Amino acid sequence: MPMRLLRFPALAALASLAASLPAAAAAPESAASRITRVTVYPGAAVVERAAPVAAGARRVVFECLPAKLDEQSLTASASAAVRVGEISVQTLPREQAAACASPLQERIRELQDKIAAADAEKEALDLSAEYLKAVIKAVQAAPDGGERATATNASAITATAEALRKSGQDNALRALQLDRRKEDLQRQLKPLLAESRRLGGSRVTTVTVTLAAEKAGEVRLSYQVRGPGWQPGYRAALDPAGPGVKLERLALVAQDTGEDWQDVALTLSTGQPGRATQAELPRPWTLDISQPELERARSASFSDRSYSIAAAPAVMSQEASAEEADSAPEMPRFEVETTDRAYATEFRAPQRITVPASGERVTLTLGSVTVPARLITRAAPAVEEAAYLIAEITPPDGIWPAGPMQLTRDGALVGSGRLDFSQPAPIALSFGPDEQVSVKAEAAQDRSGTAGFMGSKGERKTRRAFSVQNRRKTPIELQVIDAAPVSKNERITVQSAYTPKPADTAFLKQPGLILWQQSLAAGATASFSAEHTIQWPKDAQIDERQ
Repeated sequence: MPMRLLRFPALAALASLAASLPAAAAAPESAASRITRVTVYPGAAVVERAAPVAAGARRVVFECLPAKLDEQSLTASASAAVRVGEISVQTLPREQAAACASPLQERIRELQDKIAAADAEKEALDLSAEYLKAVIKAVQAAPDGGERATATNASAITATAEALRKSGQDNALRALQLDRRKEDLQRQLKPLLAESRRLGGSRVTTVTVTLAAEKAGEVRLSYQVRGPGWQPGYRAALDPAGPGVKLERLALVAQDTGEDWQDVALTLSTGQPGRATQAELPRPWTLDISQPELERARSASFSDRSYSIAAAPAVMSQEASAEEADSAPEMPRFEVETTDRAYATEFRAPQRITVPASGERVTLTLGSVTVPARLITRAAPAVEEAAYLIAEITPPDGIWPAGPMQLTRDGALVGSGRLDFSQPAPIALSFGPDEQVSVKAEAAQDRSGTAGFMGSKGERKTRRAFSVQNRRKTPIELQVIDAAPVSKNERITVQSAYTPKPADTAFLKQPGLILWQQSLAAGATASFSAEHTIQWPKDAQIDERQ
């Protein structure tokens, strides 16, 4: 296959340097390369490989690289005593690369050999059983069988019969064991064959770097490959007696590039190298006088013909893209959300990580931070007679991409949620119900009648009342939330009276969401009530939604 040259540094300098080196019968090459570092982005990764080179080496070969690596991203560097020349790339089927034999194929061959051995032993047992049957039939069919039986010693007959019985029993038992062993081997082989079919026709890339090594050193190759990705996750732990909420960073990493990341230094980044680097510009905004009907028709006809000619390549391009998508192996997909900041945040794993190329998900812990929290007991009695423990926190330093979150309280899992610091601060994390706070809601009281001059208006008065008791031994900060009617029409009037006075009548910037907030001592009970008077034209009908 023809080689594709990507870079051509100063070849004259290399030639001069090569001439000054001792002559050798064969220019030495490097040992096998290894992956030293991987930086994972949402949907892509930058892989760094290193290979040792001996003094006098003329080239280094990086074999069995992913076929889907971005050739334009290839860069090579080396130790001070090693000069790097051009880089050439060759892509070929894995079957044609002897050094790239997949361990999967070796395992498949091993299992197939064991199955063949079991089949061979089973055939030998069948042959032995048929032979025993033939011998017995031959003795029984012999003309002088009776006379021989009479003349034969009785003990010899017994021993022969016992030997035949035991031999037949052993054969039957061994045949059953072989059948079960074969079933177990086939069960192991089935997923391997499926994975082999999925990877069937896979290709590998070989990168050759020309160099001149005055002394032994190391050559480093870096390239970008599409497909890998990571998804953030979090654990939020609340200890009511502690200083705040402990946020633990997690990351779910997966890749199926075709090369295992074995004991590598792993870095996770919120950057997105696949995103466009330049914003789109507005289209031109033009004004013109409308054309006469005839000119408009001609223009439309010409536009249609032009469109039909220009559209064909676009359709072909879409079809080609669809074919490429169908032929490409299915990749792990991640929906990573990142906060919109000026710079990306990188997370370096504190230990060396192994991520296999099978697409297996690997969960990493990226450290933790304790965030100051304000603990609140919140209740909405009209919706549910229960109180919930809320921790309000502000975003810590750095970029925290939105992701799923597990919530624990006092060391016990209470549920799951989602951490998203793109919402207005403070962020409220709910840590489940507080059973030591009792919430009661009285039945709503409604009275209807008329009002206004000569009863020209309809009127309804509604009263709601709630009580909350703190059965804890310590005070709590209590929030009680209720909804008040909000008029969407100037012909409908609403007058509300609250006891006590609420702290906010538009909680979370939502008009009509009433918030009472106060400190409630241990063992104390607080009462809240709201009365609403609604008036509207008597001949109108109210559309009420709640």
